[in-house]
Amino acid sequence: MADAIFLSGITKIYDEGTPAEVVALKDVSFSIPAGQLVAIVGSSGSGKSTLLHILGLLDWPTKGVFAIEGEDVVKISKGQTARKRNEEIGFVFQSFNLLRRTSVYRNVELPLLYSKKFKKSERKKRIMKVLKDVGLETRVKAYSNELSGGQQQRVAIARALVTDPAFILADEPTGNLDTKTGNEIMNILIDLNKTKNTTIIVVTHDPEIAVMVKRKISLKDGQIIEDVKQ
Repeated sequence: MADAIFLSGITKIYDEGTPAEVVALKDVSFSIPAGQLVAIVGSSGSGKSTLLHILGLLDWPTKGVFAIEGEDVVKISKGQTARKRNEEIGFVFQSFNLLRRTSVYRNVELPLLYSKKFKKSERKKRIMKVLKDVGLETRVKAYSNELSGGQQQRVAIARALVTDPAFILADEPTGNLDTKTGNEIMNILIDLNKTKNTTIIVVTHDPEIAVMVKRKISLKDGQIIEDVKQ
């Protein structure tokens, strides 16, 4: 089986060839096997956000190879990129990014409306399955703005899971939560990784979150300075 993610020689240069040139990433290479939980850490200016955008197919490297499940996604068309972003990458954001006056069920259903992975007849079963995975199967009719921050992030995780993506990309998933709730969310991600073999990348600046996972990739000045199993 191909790695969930493979990067080789990823370099990102903004304003290349001008006086304002900035090398945000330089020769970044790593792979993440399917079923692994990884933290990517770094301070402001480390290149962490640029790497996040490339992993999420929201930006493209200046050079290098980026493959998802064996397919190089750097050179695919815009239409293919949009489809792969929707079906193969599950996003979890710091600010949840839910439709506030919309039910839990409809929020989780949203990615399926743009996906060909599952037939319309399979949607309900799929939605209920992922809501059960995050412990919210009894709140399907609740509006997201009626939920606590921790519950909203659970909905966001369910939404990320619903298309059965190649990996989940969690951007500071505990950043808007208190310590106790943040730990609960991390434990959900850890449990999904263990029991469902879900590949998860957590991008964080919080060292307490980073130590909860078994592999940590550290960035500084656009380069990997450490890649360790903990």
